[in-house]
Amino acid sequence: MEDVLAVANDAPHYPCLVHSSWLTIISLVAAAGAAVILLTFLVRRPALDLGTKLWLFMGIGALPTLAAVTSTVSGMEATTHREFCGSCHVMTSHFQDSENPRSQSLAARHSRNPFFGDRACYVCHADYGMYGYPVTKAGGMRHVFLYYFGGYRQMSLAQANREIHLVKPYNNLNCRQCHTTTAEVWRRIPDHESLRTQLDSNRVSCVSAGCHGFAHPFDKPAHVAVATKSGG
Repeated sequence: MEDVLAVANDAPHYPCLVHSSWLTIISLVAAAGAAVILLTFLVRRPALDLGTKLWLFMGIGALPTLAAVTSTVSGMEATTHREFCGSCHVMTSHFQDSENPRSQSLAARHSRNPFFGDRACYVCHADYGMYGYPVTKAGGMRHVFLYYFGGYRQMSLAQANREIHLVKPYNNLNCRQCHTTTAEVWRRIPDHESLRTQLDSNRVSCVSAGCHGFAHPFDKPAHVAVATKSGG
């Protein structure tokens, strides 16, 4: 754990990268168009005929609404990228481990999978229930609040790895979005079948020391990490 933290502290921090998209362009164009219309009206003060009212409708209503919707969607999409998660310094070691091609942590191996790509954090941590998307985003807003107002921003990296934990145990359902428990390749492993009831009820975690290991082993207590390396 100390080695990982030392590398994270010595290495430069990775800022959040902006992922441009056609929605971003539309948002900027709509906002600029609305600003031009309003400034033109305020400077020229034309008569309020039908044509002027239509232009004002575009400048006050249609274009700002379009800009708000497209910027929100574009912003929400940007939060699914790994660089966004790594933009908070308390996530530096997690981000760098997932980017490390030599790391054998569960998170790093999944991040190298092209199915996950640079959205590995979101794919693995998103809520997949009926209201999964808003629930996931609400959880993300909680992280933002805690970072700026809950003391996370003032924490050192070592303190953050020691004190910040998941709000609730990791749900095996997230693993099963890809690793189905009904396929023969899964069922023919004795440990899977013998623990199926406990896995279904989350009494045993797929990412525990005795199973596939922790996704981020460097932020676990030393005795737990040693147990994981030795096979539990």
